[in-house]
Amino acid sequence: MHPFPAVDPIPLPAPIWLFKLLHIVTLALHFVAVEMLLGGLLLAVLLSLFRNAPQARVAARALARRMTVVMTFVINLGVPPLLFAQVLYGRALYTSSVLIGAWWISIIAILTLTYWLLYRFSARLEAGQSAWLAGGSAWILAGLIARLLSTNMTLMLRPEVWQKMYAASAAGIYLPTGDPTTGARWLLMLAGGVFIGGLWLLYLAGRSTFTALEKRFLAGLGGKVAAVFGLIYLAAGLWVAGMQPEAVKAGLAGQSVYSFYRFYGMAGYGWLALGSVAVLLAGIAGWMRISSALVSWSTVLLAVLIEIVFVVYRDGVRDLTLLSKGYDVWDRVVVTNWSVVGIFLVLFVAGLGVIGWLVSVVARAKKVMEGAA
Repeated sequence: MHPFPAVDPIPLPAPIWLFKLLHIVTLALHFVAVEMLLGGLLLAVLLSLFRNAPQARVAARALARRMTVVMTFVINLGVPPLLFAQVLYGRALYTSSVLIGAWWISIIAILTLTYWLLYRFSARLEAGQSAWLAGGSAWILAGLIARLLSTNMTLMLRPEVWQKMYAASAAGIYLPTGDPTTGARWLLMLAGGVFIGGLWLLYLAGRSTFTALEKRFLAGLGGKVAAVFGLIYLAAGLWVAGMQPEAVKAGLAGQSVYSFYRFYGMAGYGWLALGSVAVLLAGIAGWMRISSALVSWSTVLLAVLIEIVFVVYRDGVRDLTLLSKGYDVWDRVVVTNWSVVGIFLVLFVAGLGVIGWLVSVVARAKKVMEGAA
């Protein structure tokens, strides 16, 4: 019996390559926001514990003030890639979502509580009160959401366990076990979060709303954190890549009949190279406490590029894993409606432009010094 549900008879309204391109771009932007949240929040919580250190308090407040805005982008940038994934991988993704249905639906409640805790965390810091409990609770809940999402994205690649899970509970109250890559992928995202959080501090060090002393503190701390956790992030990525089945490794290396996927494998080398450059830049800026506009915007560019090539490689791993189990994402009937596609692309690009404009507005909104009470 074929493990996947039958293909929807309605053809796709646009080329598969276009859906994949849109999925990769939007997912990369979503991952940047997610890792800013996970890493920035953890750093803010830890910095808030040093209540007698003025620079630490300023840095904690600066991060906390931005957390609710970052959460907004996490949510809104998370919807498009999920919709594109449902179009391309719906037969696998819908199944895995149903199998952990109770947990999957609970993400909405957990996300709402996390959002409220972020507001409490920021408000208590602004009032000069202890805020580690609210911030730490928000970070734990955000990490739980990341774990559930990682679990679902891994479960969709394991049709061999679906029947057993459904027999155990049709209500979806059990999480899958036995897959060693779930924990490794989760660790990769958490380490990447602290890495991106460190790069974020380097970016803030280039802002004019901090004093020279605060800039040196942000640059020193951010650079050192990004350098150390960047190495952990790269090591975790290599660990995850090494755990893939031989068929996947061969496909990514261009050593199988699916040589097309060699392009995805090259993205892995790009991720490793860009990550190494970011670690080197962070290390130099951190130990020399460099807080320049060039370093600031270089960290932004590197963070986005790292996530893009990471998502491309991840896409290849998913496609090859599913292909080895009988699911060919490219084997779909396509009847392109170019007028609709054209309208969608215009609106999509316009939407990205609006998001970019909103980010710039938020960045320029407050010209008061960050250290002001």
